Amino acid sequence: MNDKIEELRQTVEKLESGEIRSDLFHGEAAEAPAGSGKGSRQEPAAAEGSGSEYSKARAAVLRKLTGSPKSRHQLAEALREKEHSEEIVGQVLDRMEEVQLIDDAAFAHTWVRTRHELKGLGASALRRELQEKGISPEDIEAALDQLTVEDQDAAARELVENKLRGVVVPVGMGPEDRSERDKLTRRLVNMLARRGHSPGTAFSIVRDALDTRAA
Repeated sequence: MNDKIEELRQTVEKLESGEIRSDLFHGEAAEAPAGSGKGSRQEPAAAEGSGSEYSKARAAVLRKLTGSPKSRHQLAEALREKEHSEEIVGQVLDRMEEVQLIDDAAFAHTWVRTRHELKGLGASALRRELQEKGISPEDIEAALDQLTVEDQDAAARELVENKLRGVVVPVGMGPEDRSERDKLTRRLVNMLARRGHSPGTAFSIVRDALDTRAA
């Protein structure tokens, strides 16, 4: 999909600079790059005329896709904000799905992998983010299946270790030291909970990390 998005980026730039005519932008090349095997079906009748609502909606979607992959829900909301009719929204997005420029299952899979690796997010946070993007429950759970419990625990431990860098953990048994450890524990557990890790797992990982530093 990344190759398709890059080709779309170049097409949109040529269209806006006037290097290619807008009427040519109605062709299949703008939606299905060479070698994709797509493009046998005719565009909806609404696409006739370079100033048609369909043409404008399609161009808007292509511009959105040149920035980064989007879910169908995100693109639909963007078109509605521009006051395109529901009929046009459906036609444009159906066509984009046909040529595989919209693929919610692939989007969800990439989102989970990327957000987990870069942000250390656990399953509940990733599920919530994908729900907000309008991904179906089936696609969400399929995407989350790529994460194991071990993956999530490792990410949580890394988050805790990063937070503890440069932090002096009190090791004494007096009331003041114990109070400081309790505060630190709560902060770290709450941080992991916000990242989508379960409270029980978060507490266990934080406790182990603090015990290791106190040993």
